[in-house]
Amino acid sequence: MELLLETVALYSLKLAYETEGHSPILRDDPLMGGCDREVFGLLVRRGDVAGIQSEIGRCLDLALGAVGGVDTVLGRELHRLTANFSAAQRMEDLHAPLIALNAYVKDIL
Repeated sequence: MELLLETVALYSLKLAYETEGHSPILRDDPLMGGCDREVFGLLVRRGDVAGIQSEIGRCLDLALGAVGGVDTVLGRELHRLTANFSAAQRMEDLHAPLIALNAYVKDIL
């Protein structure tokens, strides 16, 4: 799950910050901040659903802004997927919405 979380964070930050003609954002980029596999691994081991949702939510908020907010077609769908992820109560409930988010941010990138 840690890799999937890191990937969603990376794609979200790419949407928000990566510009054509500049160096791509990579996993070890300072922009990733606390959104790396080790941080997510710690949160997963602790079973910290709220912590995971907070870290991913921060990245998804940036991505939502990059696609024009909730008033755009891309933004409405991203918002819907983010809401599904945020509604999870248990670690087991995070997996399916996380896969959907991963596919979506990858596709719109």
